[in-house]
Amino acid sequence: MDNEILNLLRPVTPEEREILDGKMSVNRDLYTSSQSFIIDSRKLLEKGQLIEIRPHTRFIHFPCHRHNYVEMVYMCAGSTTHIINGREKVVLEEGDLLLLNQNVTQEILPAGMEDIAVNFIILPEFFDQAMAMVGHHNVLYNFIVSALSSSNGLSSYLHFHLKNALPVNNLIENMVWTILKKSQTANTINKISMGLLFLNLLDFGDAINKEEENQYEQHLVFSALKYIEIYYRSGTLEDFCRLHHEKTYTVSRLLKKHTSKNFKELLMDGKLSQAAWLLKNTQLSTEAIFHSVGYENSSFFHRKFREKYGKTPREFRAAKTPS
Repeated sequence: MDNEILNLLRPVTPEEREILDGKMSVNRDLYTSSQSFIIDSRKLLEKGQLIEIRPHTRFIHFPCHRHNYVEMVYMCAGSTTHIINGREKVVLEEGDLLLLNQNVTQEILPAGMEDIAVNFIILPEFFDQAMAMVGHHNVLYNFIVSALSSSNGLSSYLHFHLKNALPVNNLIENMVWTILKKSQTANTINKISMGLLFLNLLDFGDAINKEEENQYEQHLVFSALKYIEIYYRSGTLEDFCRLHHEKTYTVSRLLKKHTSKNFKELLMDGKLSQAAWLLKNTQLSTEAIFHSVGYENSSFFHRKFREKYGKTPREFRAAKTPS
């Protein structure tokens, strides 16, 4: 991370000074008003704010807690060790990114002076523009919405190794800088930056930490969804498994577990999503479109399209919003 930003994040905070002076526990009053340790966004965000950052509190064990917001942790320097959901050990090294939804619990082992992490406190509505930029029915859209929703979806967290992912690092540094400097346009800049961040993460699916069991499943499911997005026209489960040296029943089980759909259903979703995009963004005929996405039977295509979108292809195209 840029040294100027590190110098803004490194100084000991008043909370950390109390700890260094002998305080033996985290001051919960800074984070919550409830008996259970659920960190409250209202304690950390000013009224009307959708996003804020704060350096991670060092020098002390941060006890098991949850958040009523989405948290994004970026490791600027050094490392921190997190215990997720009471059982999964996640070590963040410089350049790592950890996204946590509202269901996850975590505790954090004591960090040293040069272990500098920044916590993004983000309300779910902040992601509206980012998700619009990524695009509905996109593999990353579905993946991140599932992972970061308040319901139990694909996973309660995402852990990326991104030290060498320059575009991602630049975007995160830009967000940190605009918030620290209280830029008047910070909200707009950071909503766009978040959208660009998510778009870039699509190219770094391999950066998901495969060493953690839960993350290995995420990586495999993400890879399958990305394969479907690229090869929706003629891809097969057998071909994907051959490329990834996996058994078909393993991939089928994980897809069903994490998406509630089998490979064939996801492949059909990919075809129909591409058809919808072509209807909205091109003047190709419906016949040309259903052939281009891999359908040969017009009646079958029309029936499945209507089931998914509630409109015929003609009605869907007529209802598109002007650009």
